[in-house]
Amino acid sequence: VQLAESGGGLAQAGDSLRLSCSASGRPERNYPVGWFRRAPGKEREFLASISWNGGLKRYADSVKGRFTISRDNTENTVFLQMNSLKPEDTAVYFCARQWGTYYDRASSYENWGPGTQVTVSS
Repeated sequence: VQLAESGGGLAQAGDSLRLSCSASGRPERNYPVGWFRRAPGKEREFLASISWNGGLKRYADSVKGRFTISRDNTENTVFLQMNSLKPEDTAVYFCARQWGTYYDRASSYENWGPGTQVTVSS
């Protein structure tokens, strides 16, 4: 299964964007998915994860209350709704499939998409 992100772009502070993570092909079953981002000169940062059926969602403190993760399994797509964007949200955003135990560690994920750039101006 290949994942691909879309929906990034240019935004102003306070704007909203919705990112999509789509799976090509038809997975044999649904799986947990996480969103990460990497800002210039920084490590990849966990943002949010969602369980295979959407019943369990987790967020990093830095985005809690502003970002919402959701999924539509009929469309094999996971979304990241980003509200009240800030310049420090500027980064490349990635989604990936979780296979490992620790939902907030990049090492627990595989099938990374190529990323989508989000740039927020003040």
